[in-house]
Amino acid sequence: MPMYRYRAVSAAGEVAVGELDAANEGEIVDRLRDQGLMPVQIAHATGAASVAPAAGAGAGARRRRLFESTTVTRDQLLALTRELATLLQAGLPLDRALEILIGLAATAPVASLLQGIRDDVRGGKALSQALDARREIFSRFYINIVRAGEAGGALGVVLQRLSDTMERNKELRESVKSALIYPSLLVLVAVVSVAVLLVWVVPQFEATFAQAGKALPLPTLVVVTLGKFMRHWWWAVAGCALLAVWWLRRRGRLAAVRRARDARWLRLPLVGDLIAKVETARFARTLATLLANGVTLLSGIAIVKETMGNTVLANALDGVLVKLREGKGFGRPLAETGLYPRLATQMVMVGEESGRLEEMLHRVADIYDREVQAAIKRFLAVLEPALILTLAVLIGGIVFSILMGVMGMSELVI
Repeated sequence: MPMYRYRAVSAAGEVAVGELDAANEGEIVDRLRDQGLMPVQIAHATGAASVAPAAGAGAGARRRRLFESTTVTRDQLLALTRELATLLQAGLPLDRALEILIGLAATAPVASLLQGIRDDVRGGKALSQALDARREIFSRFYINIVRAGEAGGALGVVLQRLSDTMERNKELRESVKSALIYPSLLVLVAVVSVAVLLVWVVPQFEATFAQAGKALPLPTLVVVTLGKFMRHWWWAVAGCALLAVWWLRRRGRLAAVRRARDARWLRLPLVGDLIAKVETARFARTLATLLANGVTLLSGIAIVKETMGNTVLANALDGVLVKLREGKGFGRPLAETGLYPRLATQMVMVGEESGRLEEMLHRVADIYDREVQAAIKRFLAVLEPALILTLAVLIGGIVFSILMGVMGMSELVI
């Protein structure tokens, strides 16, 4: 049976780290609970390096790592949330739970963050107040969920729900990123292939063409000129490319530019449909989580707006908020924007009329998670052949141009 490494907490708050062999992780959880331990993290023993060391060894391990992140990443924040929820549900007080997590922190930035939060909590602040002082790490959505949990006296349960929502959003992001890996590799291969042909292959024929003393065909002349330019000015091309990327990213921070860019993305075939479905799934799940934890609909929509990546879809919620305050409901104004999928808006209206808005929002999120997977497959089904065809045309065009020059030389010899 596979070997698992675990870390768990006893009822007294003591951390236990060890290894057990079992058929699966569920069996490890059951065995630990039989021993009076609450599991915090379980991983295969072969991947034990990913499990943070105990408190005594934590600082030394953090000092030895050379390439660790200097900030708290999304994945680390997700793990931190899930572990804190587990400890609180095990009955530990908040400051003790934070103390344990400091010892288990995998990186120095995470440890420093937890130490600051622990100090604020011990100084008399609520957890939500400690998080609010660190807005660069914790979003408004995260802080409001925690505040709702504190108000309801169920912080552990609320943090568990929050971690589940973060996990689903992470899966959605990862599915989109994974889908873009192959097209990105094709683009990289195309760029490298063309560069190699122009910088190394074409110059091999340049001297031969010059000795022939015959006017080259236009395609051959263009390719030879491009090869010569790339060979001597490649550094200028690379510099201009980097400068263009820097300029575009800087302009992308301007609100007007972002709105225009996001509007163009939404109008693109296939891509616009994919973006709308990704944003709808995130919007529905985040709002459902807020409503489930006692946040009002008005406040929830205002918070959700800040979590959305497309500014056009986010700004459309301003009009929805105005009409909601006027008593015109939520679902119909959302449909009147014309930006959100019709199925989603119809389900929201049904949930609103039946008093089951939270449930319907969860269903919308699940439906559009599946729709995103289908949209990604359709997008790749079109994009991959297009990229392959473009690569073939580029390389074939360069090779054909060289062959035209070679055939012209053969005619001269004859």
